[in-house]
Amino acid sequence: MTTTNLPATDVINPAMLRQLRLDDPDIRILDVRTGGEFETVHIPGSYNVPLDTLSEHVRDLADVDHPVVLVCQSGGRATQAHETLAAAGKETLHILEGGMDAWQTTGGDVVHGDTSRWAMDRQVRLVAGSLALAAVAVSAVIPGAKWIAAGVAAGLTYSAVSNTCAMATMLSKLPYNRTDRCDIAGVLNELNQTSTAAATS
Repeated sequence: MTTTNLPATDVINPAMLRQLRLDDPDIRILDVRTGGEFETVHIPGSYNVPLDTLSEHVRDLADVDHPVVLVCQSGGRATQAHETLAAAGKETLHILEGGMDAWQTTGGDVVHGDTSRWAMDRQVRLVAGSLALAAVAVSAVIPGAKWIAAGVAAGLTYSAVSNTCAMATMLSKLPYNRTDRCDIAGVLNELNQTSTAAATS
């Protein structure tokens, strides 16, 4: 396994990832966003294993010999995946700082699909904002409804502090965000090849 210029830090920026891709043909990019988000846009050669699927197959993924870079939209889900895989014993494991947002902002190459879905953080903002506005409006008639808005605010605050998001977890299970393209057995087989195989683009 090539280990050229592997960074000492678990968090790498887009420039470091671009260099790693040049230096190490066996680097693996694991995208832990939903299938819908991945189909909309992803880094060429990356593999999609949504966060909930990763949790179900953590032992197999932790056994992958090659260095792995975890990617999500902005970094939160990749951080959760990192904690899960590291706890299972995976080494040479990195997080792309800023996720796809940073990758695209810095001009990273991407593959665009023929579908267009909102990123999960945007969906969360829409749902949370809509719930809060609706609760405030209804509170004019039913005063107790204001506590729904308070509950949404508390949930968002906890999400920021804990770097988790229950709403995103629920939204990720909607058909809008799911696809049938995550063939985990096939992904594991390609991840364990001795040279980089072409991922589904």
